[in-house]
Amino acid sequence: MPSPGSLLPLKESSFPLGHTHLNSIRIDGDISLGGLFPVHARGHDGKACGELKKEKGIHRLEAMLFALDRINNDHALLPNITLGARILDTCSRDTHALEQSLTFVQALIEKDGTDVKCLGGGAPIVTKQERVVGVIGASASSVSIMVANILRLFKIPQVSYASTAPELSDNTRYDFFSRVVPPDTYQAQAMVDIVKAMRWNYVSTVASEGSYGESGVDAFIQRSREEGSVCIAQSVKIPREPKPGEFDKIIRRLRENPNARVVILFANEDDIRRLLHAAKKVNQTGHFLWVGSDSWGSKISPILQQEDMAEGAVTILPKRQSIKDQERIGKDSSYEQEGKVQFVIDAVYVMAHALHKMHQDLCPGKVGMCPRMDPINGTLLLKYIRDVLLNLTGIAGNPVLFNENGDAPGRYEIYQYQIRNKTSEYKIIGHWADQLYLNIRGMLWPGGVRQVPSSICSLPCKPGERKKTVKGIPCCWHCERCDGYQYQADLYTCKMCRFDLRPNANHTGCQPIPIVKLEWSSPWAVFPVLLAIVGIMATLFVVVTFVRYNDTPIVKASGRELSYVLLTGIFLCYATTFLMISAPDVGICSLRRIFLGLGMSISYAALLTKTNRIYRIFEQGKMSVSAPRFISPASQLVITFSLISVELLGVCVWFAVDPSQALIDYEEQRTSDPTMAHGVLKCDISDLSLICLLGYSMLLMVTCTVYAIKTRGVPETFNEAKPIGFTMYTTCIIWLAFIPIFFGTSQSAEKLYIQTTTLTISVSLSASVSLGLLYMPKVYVVLFHPEQNVPKRTRSLKAVVTAATMPNKFNPKAGLRPNGEAKSELCESPETQSKSLTTVPTHST
Repeated sequence: MPSPGSLLPLKESSFPLGHTHLNSIRIDGDISLGGLFPVHARGHDGKACGELKKEKGIHRLEAMLFALDRINNDHALLPNITLGARILDTCSRDTHALEQSLTFVQALIEKDGTDVKCLGGGAPIVTKQERVVGVIGASASSVSIMVANILRLFKIPQVSYASTAPELSDNTRYDFFSRVVPPDTYQAQAMVDIVKAMRWNYVSTVASEGSYGESGVDAFIQRSREEGSVCIAQSVKIPREPKPGEFDKIIRRLRENPNARVVILFANEDDIRRLLHAAKKVNQTGHFLWVGSDSWGSKISPILQQEDMAEGAVTILPKRQSIKDQERIGKDSSYEQEGKVQFVIDAVYVMAHALHKMHQDLCPGKVGMCPRMDPINGTLLLKYIRDVLLNLTGIAGNPVLFNENGDAPGRYEIYQYQIRNKTSEYKIIGHWADQLYLNIRGMLWPGGVRQVPSSICSLPCKPGERKKTVKGIPCCWHCERCDGYQYQADLYTCKMCRFDLRPNANHTGCQPIPIVKLEWSSPWAVFPVLLAIVGIMATLFVVVTFVRYNDTPIVKASGRELSYVLLTGIFLCYATTFLMISAPDVGICSLRRIFLGLGMSISYAALLTKTNRIYRIFEQGKMSVSAPRFISPASQLVITFSLISVELLGVCVWFAVDPSQALIDYEEQRTSDPTMAHGVLKCDISDLSLICLLGYSMLLMVTCTVYAIKTRGVPETFNEAKPIGFTMYTTCIIWLAFIPIFFGTSQSAEKLYIQTTTLTISVSLSASVSLGLLYMPKVYVVLFHPEQNVPKRTRSLKAVVTAATMPNKFNPKAGLRPNGEAKSELCESPETQSKSLTTVPTHST
């Protein structure tokens, strides 16, 4: 710092304008520079000035005196020209500073002495006032703004070492103002970047009333809105003249949003100190996380005797270095150089180099002042300040640059106030120069913890939850679960999964819905398959038996041709079970369409032909002794196959209109719980198509049942109408039970299994009823009572007619056989039907 002779004591000086100027320093020189420094704090109770400010005032004042001393001793800079100074105390108040700054323009105000006469009658002698060609300062932005409005009227350039308000960048209003510190627009951006790096998104702001505080907070809010990631919980302004309890009220407001722990401070030193004190009174130590602007920087005075309240505070300061030249400090001193000292020296050197360059251009080859620099043109000096000094290196080795608005580039150092083992310090944790570089691992938070505290409005949503923001506060939200078949598409949106997908476990994406089909090992398939296997074996056994005893009377009497057709239908009914359980593909689905209704159509077509033949014979017998038409075996086969062809024709039309295919049905088992959802691999046979497919078989079955009812009065001696009737009654019961079971499961998750099992069992039971009631008695007689399987006498047609017209005359017990039927060649034997109908062989008891 300066040598002992460079510092003049503060003294009271009187000036001709009639004002008494306190706390000013005057240094004579060829060229005078003005200086504005907050040597004292703002006064109270009507006093203009308060207590002495050691750091912000004395340190900076000494820095200017030190710079002047160095410049005057440098023979290469302004040779034979001495810089003087007029340094004033602003007392940290803009109105007081404005009054003091009138000193700088006194020499420029024209004096009118026409009405002044000396006692001797001569002209008055007017003392020439010192002329200030440039001003260094001020510190506070509000003071610089007030003073700049005066200085620009008299074209006096001004270079500030600490004023950072964005308002001062307006070159149309403050065209003679420059600064060696960056504006708060850069500082605000740096603070936004710090907040983002800490992953804070909910903060409060506190600003001192005035250009510095309000403009700084406005810049921070504007930047945070542009970034879109930081929200403001409270924005509080500290009045210029705070009332008692004002800071307690501010702390209460900040506590209204407990989640907003971070407080952005653009406040002067005094307001910071009183705000920390108010927080300490309500025991908020460690709750608030302060982020201070350069007005806090690395100063000790705002946190003196309340260090615990400032623990963990992050502060910002324009990049600087301590000036070590000739500084005399005791070994045990706690002195630390104030953060703006470097910039005060740089501001003085900017003014000196501008004057030096002007002297070189206006007074070439001359030493000392020349007439062209008396007086100095302020507009020209401003040009040299802005345009010439582009590569000036500051006292700390950093380049001094100005843009078109007179602003310096943004370069900041980031500090954190840390307490370790009862010792505290401001530790540099990063820097900012268009981008933030921050050592988060080196940071220490209240309580000595390393983990970054949170300051967020709402906790992050869990995976699978979307944010529903609170209106007007984008950083606050409610978390809503993406339920059902929704997944989290982004932070704010839930979308439905595609129809063939379902959400994963945490609803962050979709995954394929598993495909199911009826497996052979499933309990739903085991019983139908066993029933079908037993039925097929029984059917084959009957066929083998009939083929083996094809020429015996019982086989002949049963109508061999239609019996084999019926047995074929029964076999296909059983075989359908395997098609229904097999994995669907185009081939299997085509076979299902063909054989699901074909087996039943063959069976009921054969039975319908039989019952219709019996009915027509006995109806004809009531009217005449002539035989009805189309009762020969060939005719019966033609009728049967004609009925079957209708089924085949319908299937062919179906194939032509809608080709068969296998598909995956994702709606059938789309349960409310996505984890239970399955896609069903099945054939494209809808319930309606199934009704149409089986409808024709049902029509044949119902028609056959009607004929069975009509022939229920035929004597047992002559036909097997009653066994056919029992078969049809039982079959009707089976299918009546089938309908509610099959169609009642349309909303069941087990629909595929229940419907397939119900359908296959119903078809197999229908076949089993026909096989059991119509053929097992015959097989029993053929195998175990061969003595009854012999030809008997014949009965005349007249007897048949009599039996048809007078059935009650017959003995109900007559003609009964162990197989439960009475045989009539007229009704049953195709061989006898091929002969003359004049005699009818029959089995007698």
